[in-house]
Amino acid sequence: IIVFDVVNNALRGGKVFADFKPGFTDGIRCDTEGNVWCGWGWGGVDTNGVRVHAPNGDLLAFLHTPEVVANLCFGGTKRNRLFMTGSTSIYALYVNAVGAALS
Repeated sequence: IIVFDVVNNALRGGKVFADFKPGFTDGIRCDTEGNVWCGWGWGGVDTNGVRVHAPNGDLLAFLHTPEVVANLCFGGTKRNRLFMTGSTSIYALYVNAVGAALS
């Protein structure tokens, strides 16, 4: 993931926020603490799941799943349930985080 500054409606700079090699990320969501939740996979079975990164890019957690996670979202009445779409399945997990609301 590359982070850019937006200046006068144009992208400037560009620095690595998180490196996902081996594998790729797909589907990104943020929680209310500014952490970034990313689906991950395509780098072997050890990369299948969700990675959680702090606002500075540090890896906080890895949630392993049996297959690639292509997309994810927070749901439920408290926005603390993580829904993950896999290659052939949908997974749901209550987490100790609250998904950021869209405004």
